[in-house]
Amino acid sequence: MKKIVDYRKLLGVTEVAELEELKTVYRGLMKTWHPDKFQEDAESKLHAEEKSKAIIEAYHFLVSIAPATRNQTLAEYELTASSGILDFEYKSQVLKVYFADGNVYEYFDVPKAAYVKLINADSPGRFARRHIFNEYVYRSVSKLAASA
Repeated sequence: MKKIVDYRKLLGVTEVAELEELKTVYRGLMKTWHPDKFQEDAESKLHAEEKSKAIIEAYHFLVSIAPATRNQTLAEYELTASSGILDFEYKSQVLKVYFADGNVYEYFDVPKAAYVKLINADSPGRFARRHIFNEYVYRSVSKLAASA
């Protein structure tokens, strides 16, 4: 997905970056682009604010999809995935699934063909368990809303 690639490029990390590497890179970039370092010029400060916001967003996003983060929450994810699907929506290769237990997850790089098959499946839950839940990079959206 373009968003993932852009965020990795912004932070200068690869797709195999561990949480510690993400944290180190994030801290270094924030030291460089912190708006307080640009007090002499309003335009430079504004640019630094925009850059630091983009860095923060990229860091939080990449941490949320990191394999280590997913491994830490795997048991909870499996419970959620088995709770049943209430609804789902699809936009720009991102499938958002609303589960019966109240959790919401986003799945990235889902082809439109897989979404069409999900819509037409006799049992969307069974189809998703077999072909979506463990095949695509995902993150919890409900956790993000709760922490915001």
